[in-house]
Amino acid sequence: MNADWIGWVATAVFVGSYLCTRADALRKVQMAGALLWIGYGVVMQAAPVITANVLVLGAAAWASRRGNKTEPA
Repeated sequence: MNADWIGWVATAVFVGSYLCTRADALRKVQMAGALLWIGYGVVMQAAPVITANVLVLGAAAWASRRGNKTEPA
């Protein structure tokens, strides 16, 4: 199976994240890109790609959750 297309789409999503002007949009794009890179890593059997992007996905999800909490009055 040729996984190049997954890598190219992941690259496009990553580059596209630089166009985000809102933090919540940036985190969503980061999570989407990380999921694509994880898929690419699985297909390519590349543990470092998988590990790095699991960490990115976790950090973006954590930041997104933290950013969505409201401050107590």
